[in-house]
Amino acid sequence: MDIGDLYRGSPQGPVPRRRDPYDLGAPPVPPNIGRMDSRNNATPPPGSYPPTYPPSTGGHENPFQHPSDNVGDWGSPPPVPPPPQPYAQLGRTESNQSYSTPYMPDPRLASPPQLFPASSSAPSFSQSGHYGHPLEDDTNDAQPLLNSHSRPNPIINAHSTPFPSHAPYDPPMPPDGGGRVHFDQPYGDHGWNEQERNNLHYGPPPARVLRRNRTQKRVQLFRGNLVLDADIPSKLLDMCNIKEGNEFTKMRYSAVTCQADDFVKEKYSLRQTLYERERKVELFIVVTMYNEEDDLFCRTMRGIMQNVAYLCTKSKDSATWSKDGWKKVVVCIVSDGRLNINKRTQSVLAALGVYQDGVAKNVVNNKPVVAHLYEYTTQCWIDKNLQVVPGRDKAFPVQLIFCLKEKNAKKINSHRWFFNAFGEHLQPNVCVLLDAGTMPGAQSIYHLWKAFDNNRSIGGACGEIVALKGKLGRNLLNPLVAAQDFEYKMSNILDKPLESAFGYITVLPGAFSAYRYEALQNDKEGNGPLEKYFYGEKMHDTNAGIFKANMYLAEDRILCWELVSKRGASWTLHYVKSASAITDVPDEVPELVSQRRRWLNGSFFAAVHSIAHFHYIYRSSHSPMRMFWLHVELLYQVIANVFGWFALGNYYIAFIVLSKSMEFSVKLAPGEPAFDEYGNRKTNKIFYWINQPLQYLYLALLLLCFLLSLGNRPAGSKKGYTISMIGFALITVYMIFAAVWLTVAGINQITKNGASVGELVQDTTFRNIVMSLLATYGLYVVASLLAFDPRHMVTSFVQYLLLAPSYINVLNVYAFSNVHDVSWGTKGSDKVSEDLGVVKSSGDSGEVTVDVFSEQKDLNAIYEAELAVLRTPVPKQVKKSGSEQQRQEDYYKNFRTNVLLWWTLSNAALAIVILRVGVDGQFKIAQTYMAVMLYTVAGLAFFRFLGLVVYLVVRLFMI
Repeated sequence: MDIGDLYRGSPQGPVPRRRDPYDLGAPPVPPNIGRMDSRNNATPPPGSYPPTYPPSTGGHENPFQHPSDNVGDWGSPPPVPPPPQPYAQLGRTESNQSYSTPYMPDPRLASPPQLFPASSSAPSFSQSGHYGHPLEDDTNDAQPLLNSHSRPNPIINAHSTPFPSHAPYDPPMPPDGGGRVHFDQPYGDHGWNEQERNNLHYGPPPARVLRRNRTQKRVQLFRGNLVLDADIPSKLLDMCNIKEGNEFTKMRYSAVTCQADDFVKEKYSLRQTLYERERKVELFIVVTMYNEEDDLFCRTMRGIMQNVAYLCTKSKDSATWSKDGWKKVVVCIVSDGRLNINKRTQSVLAALGVYQDGVAKNVVNNKPVVAHLYEYTTQCWIDKNLQVVPGRDKAFPVQLIFCLKEKNAKKINSHRWFFNAFGEHLQPNVCVLLDAGTMPGAQSIYHLWKAFDNNRSIGGACGEIVALKGKLGRNLLNPLVAAQDFEYKMSNILDKPLESAFGYITVLPGAFSAYRYEALQNDKEGNGPLEKYFYGEKMHDTNAGIFKANMYLAEDRILCWELVSKRGASWTLHYVKSASAITDVPDEVPELVSQRRRWLNGSFFAAVHSIAHFHYIYRSSHSPMRMFWLHVELLYQVIANVFGWFALGNYYIAFIVLSKSMEFSVKLAPGEPAFDEYGNRKTNKIFYWINQPLQYLYLALLLLCFLLSLGNRPAGSKKGYTISMIGFALITVYMIFAAVWLTVAGINQITKNGASVGELVQDTTFRNIVMSLLATYGLYVVASLLAFDPRHMVTSFVQYLLLAPSYINVLNVYAFSNVHDVSWGTKGSDKVSEDLGVVKSSGDSGEVTVDVFSEQKDLNAIYEAELAVLRTPVPKQVKKSGSEQQRQEDYYKNFRTNVLLWWTLSNAALAIVILRVGVDGQFKIAQTYMAVMLYTVAGLAFFRFLGLVVYLVVRLFMI
């Protein structure tokens, strides 16, 4: 036992520290037992102790009496304690944690008595706080990790005697063979009254509840803050290779009562800075989570542990890493909200040793705890079955920090804790960002770090995000997963290398990216990348502008732009192909629609922001050549965003042009006119009767998407969105058939006339459709082969082709229709809360079971609170046009209406102008626009292909 780890020992002898009416060894309780003190503890009268109990040598002769109870009236019997209730407080809670404070009523019948306060230089906090409950005397409850600030007090025994425990809800039978002692009559037949008789409990006792007897200890505050050292369980220590040292034998807990920006100023500390030789942190990894399940968290932690083990084996290739390289890596886990964390995930953290139930405190010195900070260096390992097992020889220790925020404040606030609190204290070199559920490759973090080590101008980097395909690729049987797999692959093959060649990647995914901590720092005036990044944390308040609120839905894009355009700096962003991470993607339609709403709106408004503020780049210190390529990228981004804006109209134009082309493709006899006597062009009647209902179907599906998007939750309209996606997939099949049919018909017509290959290429239909499509998708194949990763072209290309129109029509319509919604509608957020209880049927009888307050004292308290509201004078009402929240909501919805109106009208106007039919029935304007559109798409694809080639060539010289 270390100095300071002192516990109040129980009284010597067989008598328990507190009278337990169900203890077989306790003597009979006399009628005049004493009185209940201010802490609801039964205090025996003086002189009633057993002869075997030694008197106290302190200033109090009664060890059961609180020091403040100098005198008292012992003439009245105590009130009969009420039966144990499942929920002792008025507000119903369902926490599995058990807390006992010295100055609060203890709902358990058998619990340790109150201890005497030991003399200490620390201030006493025995008075009541401002948060609805008294504060503990022993708030300062442990010593810090590496220094001893408290010494044994002679009042406190150095060793504790185990307290004999009995089942709290299984009272013993009286020795005289009488009936069972009920909860409502713990003192037998003494002092019964009519009310007590009416409250007798009959039937089986309540279910057994695990009782935890907590001991108390007193230590000094460490730098004015509550810091506790808790011994890890012996079962966990047996799993460790190293069994000595506080780093492996104790878990450190800090109750943080300040905000993240004040962490260093309030003198909070982390273990790495308290060792005799302060550890330099080279890699600082953060895992942000909300309520992710344990398997997702274990997947991420397994990848991190594999990377730490790999770093410790790179002593030959790097002077930075060695077998003790784990000391340079710190993993920080930030959970957003104490009541939101998944309980099984919390158990995984406990199994790793970085969390213990019952250690945390809510209030310290009249200050509410904002974040609970746990630190431990684990030696456990997570195997391929995602189970916590002993690390043994294959694992290296991993330094863990677990920050459990008291309240839910969004992911961006979790990053504020990581960068502004812990990062400012540790001053790491490279920061790696991960989401719970994203599993980095076994060597990916090393490759990310290596990019920073090789090139000092790199301020941020990212790797490849890979969709989770499951065992033997079974997840690809879901077309949604397969389509996203192809989308992710082509983005990593064409988009990321192109932007990396320019030096500015528009977005480094927050799920797997890395930043140089030095590059993120603000200037002396507080302006810089992090300042702009965290500016979005308050963007969802009532006074937030709707444009910026949408822009900060993609705050990682803002961070990338601010990093590249940082004043007086020349930081670049880089794509690391050899680094990859596996993540799960939405596998259901509602989840995909909700996720893409935030992505599409955030990326669109962030792109507009970066284009409109491109002049920020002139405040940086980039070289003239870098400036030139950034201007080229600006032009590319403008063209891409214009096409994205008109994607809705362009796709409808392509559908009409292809379908009409088949109508006008008729076989005419030699010398037969192409128009009838009324001046109308002769058409293929079969395709005419097929095209007409399909055109109406297209418009009907588009209208359905608008109706579903204006007010319906995706989870509540799953069938509607699924029908829309299936309908557009069928239309895509028809468009593919039309393209193939026109190509074959054109080739047959030309070859019948004996035309050459050159004349075949000059044919308008063949050139516009076949050549442009082959140029686009052919480049996909060639680029995939150059990247040595063509698998997705076989397994996922068809699914993506069928779902591509849904990306344009379904997802874009929902995004623009909900541009006023600036909430984080990410996956899993559609679950209905159950904090108010669940009403379930008790059978086929039509009856339901409802949880209600039944005790009269609770009902009276609720009623009295309502009367107190009525007794309060009505404040004078000031006439307003509406509440601030209502006016803000109206402003958001009006903005949504304007954006949606401009988007739909501009696309509709484009379609009307392009599809205007001339006098001769030939829609030459449409055909010309179709050719321009297809060749532009092919040109953009070729431009991206050139970027890939440049990236691969440069990468050869960097490896």
